Amino acid sequence: MRHFTLKANRGSLAGRAVCITAFCLAQPAWGLDVAAAEQAIKDNNCHKCHTVDRKKDGPAYRDVAAKFRQEADSEEKVIHHITAGELVKFPDGHKERHKKIKLSSQDEVINVARWILSLEGGSKQ
Repeated sequence: MRHFTLKANRGSLAGRAVCITAFCLAQPAWGLDVAAAEQAIKDNNCHKCHTVDRKKDGPAYRDVAAKFRQEADSEEKVIHHITAGELVKFPDGHKERHKKIKLSSQDEVINVARWILSLEGGSKQ
């Protein structure tokens, strides 16, 4: 496999543009640990009601992402939903409290929310 190195003089205008562009393109991926998010979902048995691609008792994660992704406070809304134990309505009409995700840090909760919101596709509900 060939590796290419981009060389730019950091003092030049072109060099600065390259650095800024690389920073902007890389930024959304920073801080997202997909494996940790998927493990947290598994450990908390979230797959009992949710899957990535299809609706079960709860919406598909892709549908959640499609619903909230464009909202300015999307991350906060997803975090609230997975941590607050709010009342949710099931397809058969009964209501119960959403299970609160159990993680050891707020950073882990944020990672799960960002993972959900990173999923492409889905439909707004």
